[in-house]
Amino acid sequence: MSDRVPMTPGSYADLQAELKRLKSRDRLQIIKEIEIARAHGDISENAEFHAAKERQSHIETRIRQVEDKLARAQVIDPTGPAPDAVRFGVTVVLLDSETDEEVTYTLVGEDEADASRGLISFNSPIARALLGKGVDDEVKVRVPKGTREFEIREIRMG
Repeated sequence: MSDRVPMTPGSYADLQAELKRLKSRDRLQIIKEIEIARAHGDISENAEFHAAKERQSHIETRIRQVEDKLARAQVIDPTGPAPDAVRFGVTVVLLDSETDEEVTYTLVGEDEADASRGLISFNSPIARALLGKGVDDEVKVRVPKGTREFEIREIRMG
């Protein structure tokens, strides 16, 4: 897995903070829980011990995932003048051709995506269809419910 992982500076900082918490707090806490469970005697039938070991496995897996993402991070600062075309980090105002409603999306990294807040992953079908397009371009997007058509009304930074 050598693919770069695009993310904003804020997302990078959040991952760094999560990694610090996982290593300095969560990992130490689970070690103590395992010691306490082990002190209760026979570990072969000790549910607390097995649950703690499972939590430890989850923590260690997440540490490896976060370390991998940070190592492959491509931090992209979404500030500056508005670009002529849609790219990572921009906010796009679209007109839905079917409903005549405007929708606004910001293209972000996968960890930052939250459709309810208008933050969509740059890998989503809508974002992939928008990349490289400019104002007044029309875009057809295949989504699970069929095909949607949008007109790009505005492109702005963050």
